[in-house]
Amino acid sequence: MSVLSDIGDILSALLAADPWMLRPAIQTDSAWVLGVIVLVLGGLAILGLYKLVPFLDRHLERTIMVYSYLAVAFIIFKGVIDRFVFNDQAAWSTTVPPLLFMIMAWFGAAYNVRLRTHLSFSEFRMMMPRGGQMACLVLDAVLWLGFALIVLVTTSRLTVLSASNFQIVLGTDDVMQWWFLITVPISFLMMAARIIENLIEDIRNWRRGTTLIRQTVIGGD
Repeated sequence: MSVLSDIGDILSALLAADPWMLRPAIQTDSAWVLGVIVLVLGGLAILGLYKLVPFLDRHLERTIMVYSYLAVAFIIFKGVIDRFVFNDQAAWSTTVPPLLFMIMAWFGAAYNVRLRTHLSFSEFRMMMPRGGQMACLVLDAVLWLGFALIVLVTTSRLTVLSASNFQIVLGTDDVMQWWFLITVPISFLMMAARIIENLIEDIRNWRRGTTLIRQTVIGGD
């Protein structure tokens, strides 16, 4: 019963948008139970959105990756020009790019889970019997979901901690760190959607008797 009570406290603080109430509530072990629920339901909701709007399915993660990268490149390029040409440099030019790179990396991770271009030992698995291949694919899904759960809960706690302490991005006056940090749990919800999507596809291929594991290429589609 205390688990339900703790989850209720987390949801109440979240609905009230009160980081001070949310900070102690999200530190309880019940946050892990709520994390499982949010990860699965959130992943299914995002997957449903992808199916409803195929444009997002194809371009959302890639667009975020590309524009984050371009923003990092532009800030660094401008910072170099300002420093060596005009003997001036914006204080935030060295603190914002790492945060943008973080966004690029984690949304890119979600996209590459979908493409299966992570470390999957495809060459070895293709030589395995069909049952072994399916077992490896299910294990992939379980491990990725476990990893996503850990990151979802821990980074949500970090985001709440940052918001409750009014942490600003160094070199700025009013840009809050949690605005960037909150993108990490969001990206892992998107990763959960891709994990579930892959698992559904694998189960469908298993039932139809079609090929389970194919050679993947980084940058493929």
